[in-house]
Amino acid sequence: MSSNNNRINVPQAKQAMEQFKMQAASEVGVNLQNGYNGNLTSREAGSIGGQMVKKMCPVQTASFVRTDRNAVGHAAQVCYIADIAL
Repeated sequence: MSSNNNRINVPQAKQAMEQFKMQAASEVGVNLQNGYNGNLTSREAGSIGGQMVKKMCPVQTASFVRTDRNAVGHAAQVCYIADIAL
């Protein structure tokens, strides 16, 4: 038995999430309307959700050059990528 956990626990957050969804839709160029949007393709709907996740869970990167401790005069480019997993 599957359970749907897509309920908003704080009723006041519903309007904020709707505004966030509209903003994400405008950023990816999808014409989203209030109410039913059955005319959207799966690709368009997915791009809205993807944009929302991208905004909520940004990937942090740090890049720098580190000198090699063993070989004098050598350096290595180091890049760390941190992602928040939910």
